[in-house]
Amino acid sequence: MNPLRLSFGSSIMRLSFKISLALATVLGTAMAGPATAGVEDPSVARQWNEMLLESIRNDRARPVVHARNLCHIHAAMWDAWRAFGDGDSSPWLVDEGPIKVKDVEAARRAAISHVAFTMLNFRFANSPGYPEVSLEYEALMLELGLDPDFSATAGNDPRAVGNRIAIGYVIFGLSDGSNEVADHVNQWYSPINEPLLPPEAGTQAVDVPDRWQPLALDYFVDQSGNIDIEGYPEFLGAEWGNVTPFSLREDQMTLQERGGFPYPVYLDPGTPPMLDTVAESDFLEGFEQVLRWSEHLDPADGVMLDASPNAIGNATLPGDLDDIASFYDLAGGGDIGVGYSLNPVTGQPYPTQMVPRADYARVLAEFWADGPDSETPPGHWFAILNEVMDHPLFERRIGGTGAELGALEFDVKAYFALGGCMHDAAIAAWSCKGWYDYARPISAIRWMAENGQRTDPLAGSFDPRGLALVDDLVEIVTVTSSAPGERHEGLRGDFDENLGKIAVRCWRGPEFIVDPETDVAGCDWILAENWWPYQRPTFVTPNFAGFVSGHSTFSRAAAELLTLLTGSPWFPGGLGEYVAPADEFLVFEDGPSVEVRLQWASYRDASDQCSLSRIWGGIHPPADDIPGRLIGLEIGPQAWDHAVAYFGTTASCPADLSGDGIVNGEDLGILLGDWGCTGPCEGDLNDDGIVNGSDLGLFISAFGNSC
Repeated sequence: MNPLRLSFGSSIMRLSFKISLALATVLGTAMAGPATAGVEDPSVARQWNEMLLESIRNDRARPVVHARNLCHIHAAMWDAWRAFGDGDSSPWLVDEGPIKVKDVEAARRAAISHVAFTMLNFRFANSPGYPEVSLEYEALMLELGLDPDFSATAGNDPRAVGNRIAIGYVIFGLSDGSNEVADHVNQWYSPINEPLLPPEAGTQAVDVPDRWQPLALDYFVDQSGNIDIEGYPEFLGAEWGNVTPFSLREDQMTLQERGGFPYPVYLDPGTPPMLDTVAESDFLEGFEQVLRWSEHLDPADGVMLDASPNAIGNATLPGDLDDIASFYDLAGGGDIGVGYSLNPVTGQPYPTQMVPRADYARVLAEFWADGPDSETPPGHWFAILNEVMDHPLFERRIGGTGAELGALEFDVKAYFALGGCMHDAAIAAWSCKGWYDYARPISAIRWMAENGQRTDPLAGSFDPRGLALVDDLVEIVTVTSSAPGERHEGLRGDFDENLGKIAVRCWRGPEFIVDPETDVAGCDWILAENWWPYQRPTFVTPNFAGFVSGHSTFSRAAAELLTLLTGSPWFPGGLGEYVAPADEFLVFEDGPSVEVRLQWASYRDASDQCSLSRIWGGIHPPADDIPGRLIGLEIGPQAWDHAVAYFGTTASCPADLSGDGIVNGEDLGILLGDWGCTGPCEGDLNDDGIVNGSDLGLFISAFGNSC
């Protein structure tokens, strides 16, 4: 609780504070930084946001579903917040109000809590973690002094208003094109390829190698070698282009059709590199880049890099998709970012951070992963926003200007905007995934390995769609190279069946990790047909097509929106940071070998690192990455403009009682002149029917603000 509010218990304390404040104003004493204008910090919006993120972590990894949850639940919170008080704001879906109440903030807290409580219970009822998180929902309601069993919907009781809004969103969600009634399963999409079994060699005869191939992680091999597939995860969100968006417009959609069924594609980037086209070489080389970067994941290779903003970040995206290849450092990893000579906020140099490249790349891959125990990429950006708002230098000003808002108002608006942005990013990215149905690296690389090599027609195993030979990285297994003591020792097979196959020096895969708390797979020669991405053996690759990268789309859209929300491209103080402790952080295997700090000067730098993580992690080639970033670059500002249009003028300065554009001593005089007034009074800032210490607390929070 705000300590200032504790001092308003007696008339003596009130009078003493009035005189001291008035005297300080007259003498021009500078007030310490503005206090939070909300009733509590963290706000109830923040508390329910944290509850939503925890619910996502305890659910299945479903980025599109949770982007939708983040949008709808926070939009419902916005509708509940704006239902009380004056202003010309607009609801996103459910129009309640304006409802007059004595205590506006208390009404908003109650309505928001009932919205969140009701929607969380509905949206996560079938989640594997629901038995545990549902108890946390009830505990938070009780902590907030609310009755979790209150289910009335009639009248203007804020709790009933919240329940009504939640029901409105539930009904809307059942017909928004997501097929929620059937747990979001696809209604007509069917994969063109049979499943790949990752522990088995190769692709097992993939039919169309540039199209998505499901992964079967649950299967049985009988003693005759027959494989019985017991099931595999279906393509998540293949028809997500049919879902009602936040700000995406119909004129941004291209309606495609396959098998007589609709596949709307938003912000269509065009066809990715495909086989049997002029872009076939881009297909081959793009997936080979993923293979080459998996050679960077050995902490014993001695390669070091500066992971600070001195050397990383400040990259300019290619303006033309033909320039994708030149954006990356093919051999060394990373991109063309030049870093910063000085911290753009403080003007001071960033401390150097020399770490093994393998530690940096592995931490990057796991930090941004969307597998088990993750809030998924859209939720990850909410966690980043929360960290930003917790920074002592952060000020809650919409767009970085105007009055500093209370925690509740700012949080509700920020979450509403970011939630809508993430929902649009999911719809746009997955509309491409469902329509283009593009291959993943595990299928493409293994398929190329099955073909052979395409470099030397005279060297054997030649195929124009094989892997390019690279000395000490991609080679042919020969009698000489596989002899005892040679680099391919152990690869020729018991009956020489692997002679002529392609060997690669790369991350060896989960077969070499018995205990992930102590083992490191490292890099060495393996058969390319057995290549694995840097992921858990129980996850391997997300269960949806590659093009475009969801991580790249989500992250760039979020970075652009946070830039507009905060009014600055920079993290507070010019540095965002996540510390990965040595020998503790990694989950796939032991590591990192040293402490690694992921550091970003700007939100865009964080977004760029997220995108690179998916190449090092073996999940995306560059052709998936850059188009996703460019889509996000368009969605972020559009979603922001769309969200702000709902705010109206409610973010003005109620403490500017004189209307001169600044909260100053003149306004204080008006408030003190109304002290004790009941009924409609200028100084009643919180509309509770009396001018008292609560209004003075709000005034102090806004003192000195320009409006």
